[in-house]
Amino acid sequence: MAFQALEWRIDDAPVDYEDATAAMDERAAAIRAGTAPELVWLLEHPPLYTAGTSTKPGDLLDARFPVFRTGRGGQLTYHGPGQRVGYVMLDLKRRGADIRRYVRDLEEWLIRALARFNVRGERREGRVGIWVAGRDGAEAKIAAIGVRVRRWVTLHGVALNIDPDLSHYSGIVPCGIRDRGVTSLAALGITATMPEVDVALRAAFDEVFGSPILSEADRTEGSDEILRQVRP
Repeated sequence: MAFQALEWRIDDAPVDYEDATAAMDERAAAIRAGTAPELVWLLEHPPLYTAGTSTKPGDLLDARFPVFRTGRGGQLTYHGPGQRVGYVMLDLKRRGADIRRYVRDLEEWLIRALARFNVRGERREGRVGIWVAGRDGAEAKIAAIGVRVRRWVTLHGVALNIDPDLSHYSGIVPCGIRDRGVTSLAALGITATMPEVDVALRAAFDEVFGSPILSEADRTEGSDEILRQVRP
């Protein structure tokens, strides 16, 4: 089967969460069957909270928005207008079949995209996501990562704060982290439009992920179900 080029989809209007996850599952199945190309889907959601597989009940402080249970790893996080969500559906069998590398590549993707706005994003040992120094010098999280890999096809992805209402995070303990805050490009004093961020994300993605490779996993039967849980 010849490899089909990766496709990009960008939605300007907010997409309902349940509609998005249903479409993502359908596309992942098609990628796995070889009937559709890989996809990176950039979108926004209406205000809502998502609860990953490691969510603790006490971390939901005020259910002011709908709460959706999700198959991705991690705990509670917020999605809403002003935040760019990137759902990434890749065939890891053609990209080295290395889940740890995939998660690190997602981090690198965000770091390089932020660098285009002169923002230094960093990893932190033991904490998934991308961190920056706020205008007050305090460390804060600007991007979350939460993924699932099913039979070598990836689901879910990343969420980068452009200019969301950060007060909406007060209804939860974001990703179970109580002693550090969240921030956004706007809170850092960076004026960036969503289309500008999309351009940065596309360019950085090409740098990090490039073209898929034929791996040994292509010639052997993959596991029936691989679930990688990563805290958002």
